[in-house]
Amino acid sequence: MFERFTREAREVVVGAQQEARALRHGRIGTEHLLLGLLAQPGTTSARALGRHGITRQVVVDALAPLAGDDLDAAALTSVGIDLDAVRTTVEATFGPGALDAPRDPREPSGHIPFTPRAKKVLELSLREALAMRSRSITDGHILLGLLREGAGLAMKVLYDRGVDLPALRDELRLVLDS
Repeated sequence: MFERFTREAREVVVGAQQEARALRHGRIGTEHLLLGLLAQPGTTSARALGRHGITRQVVVDALAPLAGDDLDAAALTSVGIDLDAVRTTVEATFGPGALDAPRDPREPSGHIPFTPRAKKVLELSLREALAMRSRSITDGHILLGLLREGAGLAMKVLYDRGVDLPALRDELRLVLDS
């Protein structure tokens, strides 16, 4: 299937893997595909998402509370604990990166697998391309696949931000048909 992907669509998949790795996630989910779509500002999908108020930073900010970090800097500051001062002291004593979480040996160091939902999005992108009689799968088809799948963290972000999903779908189809 990947041989049908355009260069931009392949970059979305590579970008999704990079986003998952940067966030220290062991699997590539729909949220990483959404971030991968937004990592290329000039693409059809990034422009369409931008017209609906969705940027990379909006998605990153929306995902932050869902990440499950144990330390909430604002809460600690409210009780008089300065996280930056703690980090500086610990790193001065034990070396830079002493507070960084150790790499889980079970976590893949090379290829990161896709979640079943993310795999479904990629499969649906192929179906969208075929339905539109397109010979290749573009980044826009990946976004259509994401919308068609209709669930996962990416859709939660879009829904919570009030994106008019039918309008976004119609815009994409119009652009891809031209």
